[in-house]
Amino acid sequence: MQPLSKERCAACHPNSPRVTAYEIVHLKSQIPDWDFIEKKGIPQLERTYKFPDFKSAIAFTNSVGEAAETEGHHPALLTEWGKVTVTWWTHAISGLHRNDFIMAAKTDAIANQFPT
Repeated sequence: MQPLSKERCAACHPNSPRVTAYEIVHLKSQIPDWDFIEKKGIPQLERTYKFPDFKSAIAFTNSVGEAAETEGHHPALLTEWGKVTVTWWTHAISGLHRNDFIMAAKTDAIANQFPT
């Protein structure tokens, strides 16, 4: 089985399936540091990354933004001095899709290229 970080996002539509409880358990094992949150009734994946300064945090934000553009799937990004909070969910289905787990794994891979 290919790691999530090597997969590509699929186009989503309002009738695209949300991940099942079984899929969530399986996929979560590849992104163990991500939290499940709910905002306005919408399940989401969220993680905060720490950096030694603002310059590193903004560079990370830009790298995640480039990956999001490449995949056509975009997160909420909150960039602050020394940290970036990334939140993934699929707007079209108001919930979690496999794409969110793929992008969380890609975000972790990007973070591994930055100093902590």
